Amino acid sequence: MRLTSFTDFALRALMRLAGEPDRSFATSEIAAEFGISRNHLAKVVRDLAEAGFITTQRGVGGGFALARPPQAITLGEVVRALEGDSALVECFRDDGGDCVLLPRCRLKARLAAAREAFMRELDGTTLADCTYFPRQPARAS
Repeated sequence: MRLTSFTDFALRALMRLAGEPDRSFATSEIAAEFGISRNHLAKVVRDLAEAGFITTQRGVGGGFALARPPQAITLGEVVRALEGDSALVECFRDDGGDCVLLPRCRLKARLAAAREAFMRELDGTTLADCTYFPRQPARAS
């Protein structure tokens, strides 16, 4: 399964927030740290806030922070919230797509099982398990 860059950026930001869960971050700070467009990250932050993963505060001293402890947020719930029900393959679409192999396809059930195993793994993994700590500057000797 391939995640969108949007979800990838969201996971990176959340993993970074998990490294300092009591701190608020500016969008520009996270964008610079990970080499992400600030405007794109602002959209990610908006969606994460709407989904209840982070809280935001505008203005001077504002920023965003985790809404819940990192051990209370699973990667599976983040991926589901941001990826929605995007179809892994065409035949998984709500309208069935235009697959010419249906109804005799023997691949669909195996792909569905693989997708479920992927999501089960993400459901068992919390942000606390994937915390990203910033690189510490080297100390002078």
